[in-house]
Amino acid sequence: MIAFIKGRVHAFGQDWVILDTHGVGYQIGFPRPETLSLNSEVLLYTYQHIREDEMSLYGFLTMDELRLFQQLISVKGLGPKTALNMMTAASYVKIISAIESQDVTFLKTMPGIGAKTASQIVLDLKGKLVESEKKDTKASVEIQDAVAALKALGYKASELTGMEKYLISLNLNNVDELVKAGLQFLLKRKGGI
Repeated sequence: MIAFIKGRVHAFGQDWVILDTHGVGYQIGFPRPETLSLNSEVLLYTYQHIREDEMSLYGFLTMDELRLFQQLISVKGLGPKTALNMMTAASYVKIISAIESQDVTFLKTMPGIGAKTASQIVLDLKGKLVESEKKDTKASVEIQDAVAALKALGYKASELTGMEKYLISLNLNNVDELVKAGLQFLLKRKGGI
């Protein structure tokens, strides 16, 4: 299994990149080629997909994006190409927000996702994407402070369901940033953004 590849960007297209690693070119499915520039060094965390007629690599700039991709392809009927297309069409945060808020309408706007698959994604992944083993005490205190601040702003406990798990998934450790991210999540949930 190839866990990551570090190399120089040789070429890229709409959903792929070729990394030159010591003279070997790896073509890797990649959701955000606009974040790359030719000849720059990059490290991609990879998922190797092997079938009897195909071997593919999919790469991501962060471990969190890789985990989201792996969770998406665990959904029945959702393959790696469709998951990559989803991650190309929307950001990591938007996809998680849609799943956590059961926004099937948004998920159906993704390429290759119909009503049945959108519902299956929510059914299989709601509450699972935002679990994190990085929940150290300091981060936990800051997240609790952020949730308390949101309560102080007048949000009810029912509106804050799943907020703590969502904030953990963001990997932020500044209370102000966490509150801002929480407010954006709540606005999206209410359809304000």
